[in-house]
Amino acid sequence: MLCNAQCYFIPIEGSPDNLLKECKDLGGVTYAMNSKWKNDRCEECSCNPTGIHCCNIVAIPVGFSKMKCKKLFNEKTCTYTVVEKKNPKKTCPVQQWVM
Repeated sequence: MLCNAQCYFIPIEGSPDNLLKECKDLGGVTYAMNSKWKNDRCEECSCNPTGIHCCNIVAIPVGFSKMKCKKLFNEKTCTYTVVEKKNPKKTCPVQQWVM
C-alpha cells in the first residue's frame, strides 16, 4: 500500500486472469473494475486495472475560535459542523478548512 496525507493506493493482487475484472480492498470486499464508491471511513475510492485508489473527502475546520466553539462530526454525511460550546444550537463562523 502506498499513501500520502489524504490518499492511498492498494495495488491489485491476483492472477493475470483477474487483473481486468475486479479489485479487493483491505477488508476483503471486491469491487468491479472501473467502479467508484464511498466507504465507511469517508473516503471516495475507485477500482482501475492497477488497483484501488482512495482519498479522504472530509473537510476539517481549523479556522474558528477553539475557546468559544467545538467541532462535531456527522458520520452519515462525512461533514463537520462547528457550534458554540455554551449553545450547541448556534453555529460558529469558520474561516479555514483543510482536507
